[in-house]
Amino acid sequence: MLNLDQFMDIRFLHRQGHSVREIARLTGHSRNTVRKMLRADGSPRPTRRQCKSKLDPFKPYLEQRWQEHALSSVRLHQEISSQGFVGCVRVVRRFIERLRRGVQVSQRLTVRFETPPGEQAQCDWAEVGRFPMPDGVMARVYAFVMVLCFSRYMYIEFTRSMRVDVLIRCHQNAFAFFGGWPRRILYDNMRQVVIRPDRVNPRFHDFARYYGFEVKRHRPYRPRTKGKVERMVGYVRGNFLNGRSFAGIDDLNGQGRQWLGSVANVRVHATTGARPCDLLLEETLTPIAGQQPYQLVHSVVRRVGAEALVRFERSDYSVPAGLVGQRVYLDASAGRILIRTKDLVVAEHERARQPGQRVEAPVHVRERWQRSLEAKPVPPKGCHVSFAEEVQVRPLEVYAQVSS
Repeated sequence: MLNLDQFMDIRFLHRQGHSVREIARLTGHSRNTVRKMLRADGSPRPTRRQCKSKLDPFKPYLEQRWQEHALSSVRLHQEISSQGFVGCVRVVRRFIERLRRGVQVSQRLTVRFETPPGEQAQCDWAEVGRFPMPDGVMARVYAFVMVLCFSRYMYIEFTRSMRVDVLIRCHQNAFAFFGGWPRRILYDNMRQVVIRPDRVNPRFHDFARYYGFEVKRHRPYRPRTKGKVERMVGYVRGNFLNGRSFAGIDDLNGQGRQWLGSVANVRVHATTGARPCDLLLEETLTPIAGQQPYQLVHSVVRRVGAEALVRFERSDYSVPAGLVGQRVYLDASAGRILIRTKDLVVAEHERARQPGQRVEAPVHVRERWQRSLEAKPVPPKGCHVSFAEEVQVRPLEVYAQVSS
């Protein structure tokens, strides 16, 4: 095969007007070779010669074993050596490295998927950090992030917990912020939503069924499936949280809401080329107007302790002192705790803002003190035996006379 310089010489002589016979005489090539180079669409490219390798008969076995168990090159070399392979381990290592690179490329390959208006939203939790409370206890702060996939319109809310009831409340606030909800929402395998690979948390499933949206989960260990919300989590950290100070959760949410309205949802998005607030008008969401809010009530049975307190989620709530030792029903909603004995409500409290709090009604405290002061001693247990016969008492002189 001719090299590039020889090919260019033939073309140059042809452009100068030389015939095929004359070019063949000047270059020393045959006339057929000259004609072939003149008819060619481009410069000749050398074909790589396929060399046979000692490893060729063992490649199907190596590929199968590596895909099944990801065995090391040394281990695979030992296995095929017992089958008759006489090469060194470096040959096996090069082959396995090519297989590994192919898998890595497939895993990193991402296909962008754009959804139509009102079709999908993506949701995720992010941990903001741990911060000291006034009593010195370190408290965790989490960020709830939801983004509409078509418009990239975003909602964030900061909480102290990732419980199911908190997650549902954040969804309701997001729906009110958007003005509706999409047909499906994509989640990772968060335990508040997924309790098993094939089962959704019953409490969250009931909430999704009430609003009529479909719960979708991405493949395990594949966070790029919900890349829109993953990118928004990084955007919240870098553009909003980084370098700012906040005076508690309320201030954090207040500044977050202001940031959404002045920065995040009014900027020109790099992918869509439009502002999320403008594309929101094209979202075909199920309208929230006229929809009654979902009432989340978590009911449990508890036994009243010796201090006339009932424990729920590491916080204590007071009840009348007369219920010590009895079983009561506790109904926990978004912000209230209702304690009852069957159909009779005996106590109602605001829900504790953080674990470890003691929520007591003043009337319960007064009753507990009063009853403890008026407590009567428990009657002693035992029996009584009385003797009617008189016991004879002798003077000591009688014993002295007997002894002498």
